[in-house]
Amino acid sequence: MIKFALYPYIPKRYLKRASFEDIDRHRMILDFKDGKPYAVRWAAREMCHSLSDMDLTNTIIVCVPACCKRTNDRRFKEFSNIICERTGAVNGFSHVQVFGHRRKAHIDHVHELADNADEFIHVDGDFFRGRNVIVIDDIVTTCKTANAFIDRMVAAGAKVNMVLFLAKTKQFKRKSN
Repeated sequence: MIKFALYPYIPKRYLKRASFEDIDRHRMILDFKDGKPYAVRWAAREMCHSLSDMDLTNTIIVCVPACCKRTNDRRFKEFSNIICERTGAVNGFSHVQVFGHRRKAHIDHVHELADNADEFIHVDGDFFRGRNVIVIDDIVTTCKTANAFIDRMVAAGAKVNMVLFLAKTKQFKRKSN
């Protein structure tokens, strides 16, 4: 399985040393996470560009669910529609349901999706069984949440071929004295 991130993501505490392009991308990624329409269109365009050389005719695109239904819908519904319309992929958005509200792993450092996935999401196994899937997520740091979702997809019978992240958190080494 291929795992790939389009951009580096620079944590807020390091932005004062970042380039203009890095600061602008940081803002775009956070606006995408907030579901702002212009940023959703930008992120979809970037993903489509990276997938443009692939034949996705019989491939399902599905996103790692956000922390609650409202956020998931705001962030990924139109995003999934755009990507599938432009690439010819099958939209799996409506076949993953989000229930309740889980804590945000990037804020609380608690990976509830990884630990208690059954309480937060329902994957339609009949839809995904035996089908090729590309999983998409916004930011990856440890990959724990994405891996938990991939495990859920595989348990539902999906063949996950690729995981595509909008950005990967850049790790900075501390200077030793």
